[in-house]
Amino acid sequence: MLGGTERLLWLLLLSLLLPPPSAWGHGGQARPREGTEEAGSAGAWLAFKGLRERLRAAGALSRRYWALYSCRVWPEGCGKDEEASARPPGWSFALLGQQYLDILSTWSCSFWDCCDRGDCRIINNFTGLEADLRVRLHGQHLARELVLTAVRGYLEMPRPDKALALSFHGWSGTGKNFVARMLAENLYQDGLRSDCVKVFISTLHFPHPKNVDLYEEELTDKIRKTQEHCRQTLFILDEAEKLHPGLLEALRPHLERQAPSNRRAESKRTIFLFLSNLGGNIINEVVLNLLKAGQSREEVRMEHLESRLQAEIVASTDSGFGHSRLVKENLIDLFIPFLPLEFRHVRLCARDAFLSQDLLYTEEALDEIARMMVYVPKEEQLFSSQGCKSISQRISYVLPEG
Repeated sequence: MLGGTERLLWLLLLSLLLPPPSAWGHGGQARPREGTEEAGSAGAWLAFKGLRERLRAAGALSRRYWALYSCRVWPEGCGKDEEASARPPGWSFALLGQQYLDILSTWSCSFWDCCDRGDCRIINNFTGLEADLRVRLHGQHLARELVLTAVRGYLEMPRPDKALALSFHGWSGTGKNFVARMLAENLYQDGLRSDCVKVFISTLHFPHPKNVDLYEEELTDKIRKTQEHCRQTLFILDEAEKLHPGLLEALRPHLERQAPSNRRAESKRTIFLFLSNLGGNIINEVVLNLLKAGQSREEVRMEHLESRLQAEIVASTDSGFGHSRLVKENLIDLFIPFLPLEFRHVRLCARDAFLSQDLLYTEEALDEIARMMVYVPKEEQLFSSQGCKSISQRISYVLPEG
């Protein structure tokens, strides 16, 4: 039985879903001539009949929407017969009805874990992602544009035939992990805690080369089970340059293009993020030369970096990543450069750190924290060698005592 609050909610929803009176017609009967007694009696009868039909339809509509809503929020208790009865032949949602059902489901799931799957907590908030990338990510205009375009385009595809694979490259502290976290937070209600998001750190999860066979089995099993559990999954592989070649090879089938005959009836979407310091030096070199040539940082484009970054990755002898079939067979969709951060970007990171802790700050305090970082190259001293890493820990040095 529905409680008082739920009944009120459904009445409000139905008031928005039911068609206007003009759409109900007159049951196919001829209208009596106006101004006659017959017309008055017939009009009263038609009004009563119309009201009865409207109430009956409202009851049926309420049952259908409740069945569909409960199947979406509590799928484990929804049988196929129940879902089918909510969608009889020839009946479909009006667009407005679908929108309100989506809003209601999302609202409900914000208060409790409404199903045993992660699907009902997928939010795909592209507006929030765009705002986060614009406001919270500093000095990374290329990453901002490429990530937003690639992720939104992929998730809006009706039936993608492969996983989306993005590889983030740049020095430590430039925002690679930060952007990965932004994606998790804006695609899933529970962010990195979502059952549909898995994070693997090479040195933490796969530390011993002698156990690579075991790691391969654990990694592929985790990916398979997560994909079975969720229709949209996000896998983050940090320190990707340190992944054993065997693990990279184990990932290949999950990144390959799928033949149409192998596609599942329900479209599945998977995003792989590879985070790596590999290529950071060549990115810094290209940016430095462009700045010396008189170009502004915002004028740095992908055509300046793309070919040289990929060449650097492939030529690296310190990592198997560039020699893997993931790279050689073009299974990585985009190599995204994260540019070195300058003094002004470090100041912005310091400001954000103060604000995140609800602390007051002064411009002098921001300058002092930014000056604590080491800047390279030695002559120009343009780029923070650690990016914005450890900024939050440095706040305590400039806070007044007591």
